[in-house]
Amino acid sequence: MAIMKYISLIIVLVVVLVTPQAEAQVVPSIPPIGVVTVLNVTGVVGCSLNGSINPSPPFPYAVVDLTCGGIVIAFNTTNLSGAFTILLTPVQTSSALSYGACKVVVYTPLAKCNATLPSTGTLKAPVQIVRSTIIGLLNTLFAVPTGPFNLLG
Repeated sequence: MAIMKYISLIIVLVVVLVTPQAEAQVVPSIPPIGVVTVLNVTGVVGCSLNGSINPSPPFPYAVVDLTCGGIVIAFNTTNLSGAFTILLTPVQTSSALSYGACKVVVYTPLAKCNATLPSTGTLKAPVQIVRSTIIGLLNTLFAVPTGPFNLLG
């Protein structure tokens, strides 16, 4: 009789110990709560028909839009060196990532930086995320134009 009680106790312990482990395997992984993701897009725009990667001369004070899925998500203006930074809020980042196919678009006419260049058309370049950095609860995605800007009429 004592052996039956001992075996019953072992069975109960095994069932109790195994049950929580089986349930834990069924629960899907949940991303950490409180992690904030932002997108930081940087680049340089040149004052040329192809807006080359090594812009010479630079295109200062050009309005640069970040467009994802055909929708303008955010914008900024280039500095004297033609450089720009577009830092998105978490809500804008979520929108950009859900729309996909992001591009940097410059609507400012090239004639603004060089009168011999066309006064119509836009410079466009696709954007690609190149790295991610997590510091504390902040996840920053860094993106850059993936090639020279092309003039589209």
